[in-house]
Amino acid sequence: LVEGRPLIMYLTVLEESMGCVLGQQDETGRKEHAIYYLSKKFTDCESRYSMLEKTCCALAWAAKRLRHYLINHTTWLISKMDPIKYIFEKAALTGRIARWQMLLSEYDIEYRTQKAIKGSILADHLAHQPVEDYQPIKFDFPDEEIMYLKMKDCDEPVFGEGPDPESQWGLIFDGAVNLYGSGIGAIIVTPKGAHIPFTARLQFECTNNIAEYEACIMGIEEAIDLRIKNIDIYGDSTLVINQIKGEWETRHAGLIPYRDYARWLLTFFNKVELHHIPRDENQ
Repeated sequence: LVEGRPLIMYLTVLEESMGCVLGQQDETGRKEHAIYYLSKKFTDCESRYSMLEKTCCALAWAAKRLRHYLINHTTWLISKMDPIKYIFEKAALTGRIARWQMLLSEYDIEYRTQKAIKGSILADHLAHQPVEDYQPIKFDFPDEEIMYLKMKDCDEPVFGEGPDPESQWGLIFDGAVNLYGSGIGAIIVTPKGAHIPFTARLQFECTNNIAEYEACIMGIEEAIDLRIKNIDIYGDSTLVINQIKGEWETRHAGLIPYRDYARWLLTFFNKVELHHIPRDENQ
């Protein structure tokens, strides 16, 4: 894989099966190298979808299988139909379309009209010869019905009672901006290693740095609500971490209010440590 160069996904969808080829152009831009091949059969239920819905379903399944490739690259999608426009511009979202939208929102996928032939031929062949070992397309969120988790050997929380003021907690945050919007996430780590996740989608256009600040602030606010007093904060944004610590100057006027607000929030804690972590470790 060449960093910074888009990936190309050829997707072929038939009535009962699908095929996919993921590739990337070489340095000359004239040749493409195949990276991964995928094919599968649809279930009886999936085979009753419209052809456009099958294409959406196949794209979401392929993206989930190829996440480790797609997450760090722009991906050009080449198929007969444009599932991206259908998923992200449809006014009324059904349950399955909402799930596809949720799963695809973290990727930077762009639909392109079909020009190359070789990759499409391979995808067509895979779709006509799907693997017999059926792999179901499962887009259900396994924890969506769970409202509360109790960890073994953890004390039950008492209403109105905060954690031990001397206990050490952790916060990991991340923000991302792509073609379809901005998403932020944070995870609070308890002293016993339990993870409490928080996610949100920003309803305004912003830069990556603002998304990182929004994620950091969201996590800090949640930690304050939990009455945490000692916390280690981890993020992969060198700019955000160093600006809050005061080690870097904040030159962009739009970031100054975020920096000042984040610093003010930290006054609610007894002890705070900010740490930068590599992006590869913040997944």
